[in-house]
Amino acid sequence: MKVIVAKTAGFCFGVRRAVDKVYEQVEKGDGPIYTYGPIIHNEEVVKDLESKGVRVIGSREELGEITEGTVIIRSHGVGKDIYQMIERQGLKLVDATCPFVKKIHRIVERESRKGKRIVIIGSSAHPEVEGIRGWSEQAVAVVENEAQAENLDANCDDKLCIVSQTTFNNNKFKNLVEIICKKGYDNDVINTICSATDERQREAAEIAQRADAMVVIGGQHSSNTQKLFEICNKECENTYYIQTIVDLKQRELPPVDCVGITAGASTPNHIIKEVQEYVRTEL
Repeated sequence: MKVIVAKTAGFCFGVRRAVDKVYEQVEKGDGPIYTYGPIIHNEEVVKDLESKGVRVIGSREELGEITEGTVIIRSHGVGKDIYQMIERQGLKLVDATCPFVKKIHRIVERESRKGKRIVIIGSSAHPEVEGIRGWSEQAVAVVENEAQAENLDANCDDKLCIVSQTTFNNNKFKNLVEIICKKGYDNDVINTICSATDERQREAAEIAQRADAMVVIGGQHSSNTQKLFEICNKECENTYYIQTIVDLKQRELPPVDCVGITAGASTPNHIIKEVQEYVRTEL
């Protein structure tokens, strides 16, 4: 059997940087350590950090109860108000926000101060989008699909600044922007999809076109992994979404000659290797 593993599979720069920052704080052993939200969307990594004493803060209310220790901002970023809360409470702050997400925060803050209305192409429920919203000084609209783009509620004289969630599908972004632009608004479009995300998606599609079965590895809450699954499933009907090798062992893959493997940006390399080895030796 032929196995093709995507070269772009696994930790991206921003994720690796964020995870490393947490482990660095663990090694210092300097008081309680918290992350605001799961540091990345991978349950295995979060469990390992929890075993080392790192606690996940799930809300502003929980953050308000913390009186000492270090709070690490998750890779997805947060709104400006969370930074202000941490400072007011006298807690140590470690910012693990992905630099590409941080760039969007600066754009949104700057352009909203100019009076532009911010439009975010992405999922309103995703923590990255929630964080981006928190840097705007003007009204924010979030657009995830064609219907929302068609029904965008804006005045004709509004000046819009359109940005994207870093892990959004690039083709969908272009399509939604085209719909909005046809409405005749004064638009400033800034494609803030991470280049690594775009490359990962293109490679996944290419492999899926060649493979008889496709395995996509990543956390169940990982937006970029979900996008990879959608892309691969479109090109290969035998596409499987798993978190670990345990999930794969519970599936019955059909007899095939070629299996492709890719993984989301929050998937540790050892999980990818385990899956690769199992596919080569057991299927």
